[in-house]
Amino acid sequence: MARTTDGDGAPVPQRLLAAATRLFAEQGYDRTSVQEIVEAAGVTKGALYHYFGSKDDLLHEVYARVLRVQQERLDAFANADEPIEKRLRGAAADVVVTTIENLDDASIFFRSMHHLSPEKNKQVRAERRRYHERFRALIEEGQREGVFSTATPADLVVDYHFGSVHHLSTWYRPDGPMTPQEVADQLADLLLRALRP
Repeated sequence: MARTTDGDGAPVPQRLLAAATRLFAEQGYDRTSVQEIVEAAGVTKGALYHYFGSKDDLLHEVYARVLRVQQERLDAFANADEPIEKRLRGAAADVVVTTIENLDDASIFFRSMHHLSPEKNKQVRAERRRYHERFRALIEEGQREGVFSTATPADLVVDYHFGSVHHLSTWYRPDGPMTPQEVADQLADLLLRALRP
């Protein structure tokens, strides 16, 4: 049975994901071999295949781990006992911050999603759709209550916001003039201004 930790006590799956993320970001998914990943992680191919069935599974997990965090956080905002405007603003800003905090993961995913197997691609699309539907439900709640304008369909508002989020990996730089929170606040404010009745 494969060891669950390496000599330093770090979990093997965590080491594999860290190595894969770094190599995918530096070289691209298609130019990174399984051998390079296991060598960088300091484990055997057997260990990789024990935890991840394939390189494809690693790519999926790079994205899925971020989406799981974002989904949990969105659910917390959506379920909070706060006015709808505050809940939507919090969720809109949070997805920006968590994307910037995981910029390599997001960048790898959007560059390499087409490499996923059809089954994994379908799974990821379903996970993303679930997230977007929950976000859209917040907008629709505010529209029903008359807090948000109904002039623009909620689907289009969601596409508008997430187009900005997905574009972050092409321009945001940690050493740039704005912090993740400042970018998040600006984009969340833009979204709320677009929804103002």
